[in-house]
Amino acid sequence: MAHLLDGIDPDGYDRAYGDRELTRRIVPYFRGWGRVVAFVTAAVIVAAVAGSAAPVLVARTVDSAAGDDGTGTVALLVAVIVLTGSVAWLFTFLQQRLTGTLVGDVVLKLREHAFHAATRQDMAFYDSHPTGALVSRVTNDTQSFATLITMVLGLLGQVLMILLLMVALFVINVPLGLLTAAVAGVIVAVSLGFRRVARSASQQQQRALAEVHGYVQETLRGIAVARNYRGEEAAAAGLREVNGRWFRASVRLNRLFSGVFPLLISLTGLGTVAVVLVGGHAVEAGGVSAGEWVLFLEALALFWSPLTSIASFWNQLQQGLAAGERIFALIDRDPAVRQLQQLPVPRLRGDLELRDVTFGYSADRPVLKEVSLKIAAGETVALVGHTGAGKSSVVRLLMRAYEFQGGRVLADGQDVRTLDLAQYRRCLGVVTQTPFLFSGTVADNIGLGRPGADRAEIEAAAHAVAGGDWLEQLPAGLDTPTDEGGRNLSTGQRQIIALARVFLQNASVLILDEATASIDPLTEAQIQEGLDVLAADRTTIVVAHRLPTVRKADRIVVVDDGRVIEQGDHTTLLRRNGAYSRLYDRYFRYQQPDVDPADTPVGGNLDPAEAKESRAGTTRTADDEETGAVDAYHH
Repeated sequence: MAHLLDGIDPDGYDRAYGDRELTRRIVPYFRGWGRVVAFVTAAVIVAAVAGSAAPVLVARTVDSAAGDDGTGTVALLVAVIVLTGSVAWLFTFLQQRLTGTLVGDVVLKLREHAFHAATRQDMAFYDSHPTGALVSRVTNDTQSFATLITMVLGLLGQVLMILLLMVALFVINVPLGLLTAAVAGVIVAVSLGFRRVARSASQQQQRALAEVHGYVQETLRGIAVARNYRGEEAAAAGLREVNGRWFRASVRLNRLFSGVFPLLISLTGLGTVAVVLVGGHAVEAGGVSAGEWVLFLEALALFWSPLTSIASFWNQLQQGLAAGERIFALIDRDPAVRQLQQLPVPRLRGDLELRDVTFGYSADRPVLKEVSLKIAAGETVALVGHTGAGKSSVVRLLMRAYEFQGGRVLADGQDVRTLDLAQYRRCLGVVTQTPFLFSGTVADNIGLGRPGADRAEIEAAAHAVAGGDWLEQLPAGLDTPTDEGGRNLSTGQRQIIALARVFLQNASVLILDEATASIDPLTEAQIQEGLDVLAADRTTIVVAHRLPTVRKADRIVVVDDGRVIEQGDHTTLLRRNGAYSRLYDRYFRYQQPDVDPADTPVGGNLDPAEAKESRAGTTRTADDEETGAVDAYHH
């Protein structure tokens, strides 16, 4: 049946946990609930003892009824039976009520830890793992694990009742007790033997469900593209494929459990038949009284019940254990971006350096090759180059979004791997080509720049961009609601909000990853005005394809095939007639109607074919590397 589950592979960070290790990991989540756990344990014991006492009292009632002498013993025993039943119900109710609160708190902490583990991962982790699959771990798997905890606490009472009833069975009749224990041993052995295959099948089903979540989330986020290219049928076909894998995994799991449950129930039935046959002969021989025989049959019925209950919950137990493995695998996963120390970073001067840095999104395919680059505090540097040259990779390493494989990255002379990562990132103001906005209001999203900022500070940051004129285009100004990702706002409006957020952040280093690549000229002028103010006296790194931005830079760095091949200002690089000159002729030259004759490369005149190609090339806007995820990751 393995071929039916092709395509359902474990994630690279998944690992196996034993039952003892899972128990050890979950115990700390119960800290602070010691009294509640003690009361729940006591309630379980009281309920189990009261429930176990019922068959003993029934047996005594049968014997008393057979020899009733009119003393009212039968009535008294009936009253005691009702009382023990009421006590069992009351303590079971209290146990379940407190268990619900206790488990809710445990799951709350577990979900928070899983969410924190997901948010602290590096960008390479998100490049290789679908977001929907992570959401499934944080939500569905924690809920499945909560069900497991609830069931375990409930089954503790049944296990205790099994032990008490086993003792009672041996007290009543040792041979019959031994026979019952032998049958129970077979049932336990079958259940334990089934555990490993059940755990594996449960993991396959949960992975398949996570794959469905990931596919649905990705498809709905890209629904506009699917509609534009008539991809609804292809999307539906993709869903049928991943949904089919989930279906086959679920069918396999159900078949496994549907096969073991009848077997366990049959074993209990055979055990009952054997006990009835042996016990019936003992009653006829006078070795066992009628009351003892009734007591043994009542106790036997109660004894089988928790065993079969544990078997009936075996599916959920294994799903819960598999969910626990997936949750703790995420929590235990170490980010690839690792800090060697946690030196405080109150504020950066802005001196940045890459020293012989080698980096690749996969180890066998380097994107940057022994890159060395120094950026002085307060300097504006523009990174230019063809698509995929490595420009965005440079700024992402400065942001510590990825771990580099060789060399060093320095900030104010300190290796960035020795700095407090959260404090270091707060010193970086980042605006990307596709900034991400969270659900809330415009003011809420600007306020992310400095948590705790008051309304006046947020308004000041908003008016620092283009004098705040852009607010007039919003229905409710700063209180305008923002949908997930800012979908209800234009790209230009999202860019302005992201810029205002950086204004409020007041970071010492500004990183602009093609921040004006996909907006109209008017909005670009508004943003450029704000950038000029923001970049003053700050270290600014610009990944750009717009000539106005490039020409304003103190230094232009040309990146090609993962290497820095040219550096200098606009005029100097044009006179060299090198790589930047060729980029200028292809991309920049005709981005403005009036071409400065001084910008003509030394010894170079464009022929009509090159000019036409250059104009066509001006539509180029951005690297093919995503930037929206990095913006959300940074903030």
